Amino acid sequence: MDNEHLGREPAGRHDTGEVRTSAHVRNTLIVFAIGAVFVGVGALLWQASQVLLLVFAGTLVAILLQDAGRQLQRLLPVSEKAAMLMVLALALIVLVVGVWLLAPRVADEIGQLWDQLPAAWQNLRDYMEGNPVLRHLTRWMPEPGQLMSRAPAVAAQAGNIFTGVLGGLADFVVIFFVSVYLALQPQPYMRGIIRLVPPRRRARAREVLHELGETLTYWLRGKLLSMLVIGVSTGVGLYLLGVPLALALGVVAGVLDFIPYIGPILAALPAVLIGFSEGLHPALYVVLLFVALQNMEGYLLLPLVERRTVALPPALNVTMQILLGVPFGLIGVALATPLTAVLIVLVEMLYVQDTLEDPVALPTERH
Repeated sequence: MDNEHLGREPAGRHDTGEVRTSAHVRNTLIVFAIGAVFVGVGALLWQASQVLLLVFAGTLVAILLQDAGRQLQRLLPVSEKAAMLMVLALALIVLVVGVWLLAPRVADEIGQLWDQLPAAWQNLRDYMEGNPVLRHLTRWMPEPGQLMSRAPAVAAQAGNIFTGVLGGLADFVVIFFVSVYLALQPQPYMRGIIRLVPPRRRARAREVLHELGETLTYWLRGKLLSMLVIGVSTGVGLYLLGVPLALALGVVAGVLDFIPYIGPILAALPAVLIGFSEGLHPALYVVLLFVALQNMEGYLLLPLVERRTVALPPALNVTMQILLGVPFGLIGVALATPLTAVLIVLVEMLYVQDTLEDPVALPTERH
């Protein structure tokens, strides 16, 4: 009996080992389940990220419409909804009339611009081949025929990115309805967001949402003013320099000015090429014009905008453009700046002020 008793494992110890094994298995399964949930949520967010960008674009349009409605209420004794309906009707009229009056001429000039690019490219090649310093660079430059033959493929790839994110009709419909619904009835959506926050933090959530709305409102005002000034100044300046297709080039410069740093460079390239088709000196004058306009924007318009919005560090802005442009294409680059502004406000309010308890002036307090 003693030998049997000594060779037998105690029942309590055996039960404890089984409990530990089952607990280990259970903890492992819990870890895997949590990991699977995180992966699933991450995959869902990644799949929905393009839609979220469209919603954000629609939100920007809604903020712009609401701001226009508030300005209209200052001029006319009408209700908020009536003011918004008037703004929507006025925007539709301006869009239709603008397309009817300007679209044929702009389209014609853009067609001429496309036709003149090969000759301008060839003139640039000829000049570089005649320059002993620049001659060796021509080996990397394709012939005009090769350049234009590659253009449809490049345009198709860019078109696929643009169509996949923003260019499709369904995407425009999403932006349109999101902007209209948010502009006409923003309160239900605001209340829905606030209800997701614990009750003790809802007052702070209202402050954060208000600050974000005001920041984006003033940023949009400044950006639209900057786009208008750059577009008109570019068109007038190119016209005075005798550069062909000044209207189309001005429209392109104004639209691309929405994208900081990268947009002006893209707008300057066709203008410089067309100027070079007229000679070396016109091309240099075009370069000087764009440099002068960008300096005016950087030292005059941008400080006026940043007085009421966040001051965006250039390195952070360009980094965000790259991070959003690689996976999302053109719309990611275009929305990188307002998304950066939102991120900075959230960091300042929720981390610097609330967590670090460090006083920092918010954009609406800097005026």
